[in-house]
Amino acid sequence: MSKLLSGIEQNNFIIVGRAGIDFFTDAGVAAEDAERVTVGLGGSSANIGTGICKLGGKAALVTRVSDDSVGSYCLGQLKRYGVDTTHVTPVGGEYRNSLAFYESRVEGHRNVIYRNGAADFQMDEADVAKVDYSQYGALITAGTVFAAEPSRTATFRAFELAKKAGLPIIFDVDYRPYSWPTPQIAEEVLSKAAGMSDMIVGNDEEFGFMAGGIDKGLSKARALHKDGVEIVIYKMGEKGAITFAGGDEIRTGIYKTDALKPTGAGDSFMAGLVAGLAAKQGLKQAIHQGSACAAITVSRPGCAPALPYPEDIAAFVAQHPGPTE
Repeated sequence: MSKLLSGIEQNNFIIVGRAGIDFFTDAGVAAEDAERVTVGLGGSSANIGTGICKLGGKAALVTRVSDDSVGSYCLGQLKRYGVDTTHVTPVGGEYRNSLAFYESRVEGHRNVIYRNGAADFQMDEADVAKVDYSQYGALITAGTVFAAEPSRTATFRAFELAKKAGLPIIFDVDYRPYSWPTPQIAEEVLSKAAGMSDMIVGNDEEFGFMAGGIDKGLSKARALHKDGVEIVIYKMGEKGAITFAGGDEIRTGIYKTDALKPTGAGDSFMAGLVAGLAAKQGLKQAIHQGSACAAITVSRPGCAPALPYPEDIAAFVAQHPGPTE
């Protein structure tokens, strides 16, 4: 068995990246018409950790949160979902937790994320050095963690320490242009992270971005696998995904669902995927589980609150035809 799969099967993950607070409108309500909003936990890495814990795995988060009521909210929600917060460190001063405000609708959907003076970008090398990586099976991170210093250098250091401890690296590209100083820096840094990873998950636009054009994204994903990345998953939205593994190309479709909003799908896919692999499902079955998780999440309000439990997946799969291939 490969190092990647044996690490995932421990079902105990160290996740590097942000936790944030989400405000979202009622179903179908535009921002300008909202008289109330609901609060929930968000942030890519926090969502992935929450999803893993909901599906029976273990996850610990490494990040910084603001030393105020919003940071306390994020810590409380992480604990509520079972995410280990030992390595979540409050930071004071003018640094603030990221905040997302989005509409629970698909048509005309708007999602605003406030990242000014973001607390999570203050994670430094000392934070990641405190982690005992030998206690975990794999490291997971999402690309936004690389968008600013000292978080960027700290995450690359975490990669080094994890690899030294024998952990595989799982990388969700998660490119968010608004977080980066320039596209050129993003392309260079994300490509470096991809080259250090054992599994990469991204959509067609993200691979295209790293390749210098969306029409080159599929070739980029294929090349990364040929260059030694064990599993590369190239997502194409409604067209499903192409997975490169073991020299093969696996094509999978999606589950049809009535989406309430588009947010949270990628994080839920990742959680469902690694949970499936941890349960020793075949790769294709695990990808299908990730797709089911994504479909469930976009049909519910919020991000972390919308992520499914095993019984939700079972009920969904029983009521929906298999993914289109």
